[in-house]
Amino acid sequence: MDAGRTPHTAPETDTRPITDAYLRRIGARRPLRADLAALRRLQSCHVRTVPFENLSLHLGEDIVLEERPLLAKIVDRGRGGFCYELNGAFAVLLRHLGFTVTLAEARTWDAEGRLGIPYDHLALLVSLGDGGRRLVDVGFGDNSHHPLDLDERGEQRDAAGVFRITEAGEGALEVSRDGRPQYRLETRPREPADFRAGAWWHRTSPESPFTRSLVCSLATAEGRITLSGRRLVVTVRGERREETLPDGVPLLAAYREHFGLRLDRLPVDPGGHGG
Repeated sequence: MDAGRTPHTAPETDTRPITDAYLRRIGARRPLRADLAALRRLQSCHVRTVPFENLSLHLGEDIVLEERPLLAKIVDRGRGGFCYELNGAFAVLLRHLGFTVTLAEARTWDAEGRLGIPYDHLALLVSLGDGGRRLVDVGFGDNSHHPLDLDERGEQRDAAGVFRITEAGEGALEVSRDGRPQYRLETRPREPADFRAGAWWHRTSPESPFTRSLVCSLATAEGRITLSGRRLVVTVRGERREETLPDGVPLLAAYREHFGLRLDRLPVDPGGHGG
């Protein structure tokens, strides 16, 4: 996959087979045109079918930020991933469908109000035919279900909350949800290779939230479902229910039942379970 330094559209090669397979994976129909309505449907389908998960880090699996391995993992193997993988793969699908997509770098805010490392997060900027630009992000876990207007500075209501994009100085934008900052976004075009160092840090550093936790999370029509280690959290219309699952076969069954992940073994839980 080569995003280049400028927005790219779909390549000239025959991409219909893999595109059709991807659309089946997320339960979406091939759109008639690359417009905002289609983009909204595709993003909504993606966040409800492809989980945000960091299981590869705890299964000893490699993470390769290239088109073929990303599509093999998400489409062929029916898995999810974290931001570099989910948004990286979704960018491929959107380009194959005729959208103009740019990769963008962001730094996330932690609970203590500190910005993360450079290339902490990968997001997508989609330029539409009407001149509008949208922020698309299927790789930030519990995040917007629909594209956000990149040029709108007022409140933007979404199924996941109220979002706002504001100027942060030096060309950066601040993305917040329900009044809390999510990440600081740079809008300059980036290449997939630019994110390798960030992905490596998140895979290896003891300071990375992903090496210290085990998470699998998916939006649902009425809320969200998350499995953190053995703790299953189901939120339905604002009501939260938690339970601790038994280790072993019941945990494997939970990954399959709730997230469609067919694992042959459990990931090693940094909390001391699985493997």
